[in-house]
Amino acid sequence: MAQRWNVGILLFDEVEVLDFAGPFEVFSITTLQGHQDKPFSVYVISQTGEMVHARNGLMIKPTCSFGDAPDLDAVIIPGGYGAEEIEIHNDTIINWIREQSTKVKLVASVCTGAFLLAKAGLLDGKKATTHWMDIDRLEREYPKIDIQRGLKYVDAGSIITSAGISAGLDMSLYIIKKMLGSEVARATAKRMEYDIVIIDKEIIQGKENRE
Repeated sequence: MAQRWNVGILLFDEVEVLDFAGPFEVFSITTLQGHQDKPFSVYVISQTGEMVHARNGLMIKPTCSFGDAPDLDAVIIPGGYGAEEIEIHNDTIINWIREQSTKVKLVASVCTGAFLLAKAGLLDGKKATTHWMDIDRLEREYPKIDIQRGLKYVDAGSIITSAGISAGLDMSLYIIKKMLGSEVARATAKRMEYDIVIIDKEIIQGKENRE
């Protein structure tokens, strides 16, 4: 079997549901071509491991806390009100993100999760994006970031940021393509009945398909 990756998805109160649920679905159902081996083990992680109250009342029980999480290969940072208005002031979470960035192979954000990466100093000098409603604020508050508009996601090497909410699906499938190839990404998208145009060449390059 090929390498198995541990993917950690950060949870916190008032997290946007699709921001974390989209990537969770993509990575959880991915299988390698020709057999049922799953290359990803997915963990939802919160600071304390206690129940998280997501946006609009959904409650989620995390897999683990910061203290008992396994060693991770990739970390996904979702957004939502809890990211840009609450956890951005939480030094414990910011320090955890910063520490994980020194250990994992990939850090990715969905929507306003980019603000947590920015607060941790991980986007300085890099291209990045976020939800269209918040992109001006990101540019204003973090002028060292090379802001990219009109893109579903931006690949800056070991850090990938996506636009708002549903763009986390596009970004996650792009990560699958980048790691495991187009065929695995297409098979995952097809299983989800998600429009596979998102992994065509233009989208892989981070450009909107406007045809």
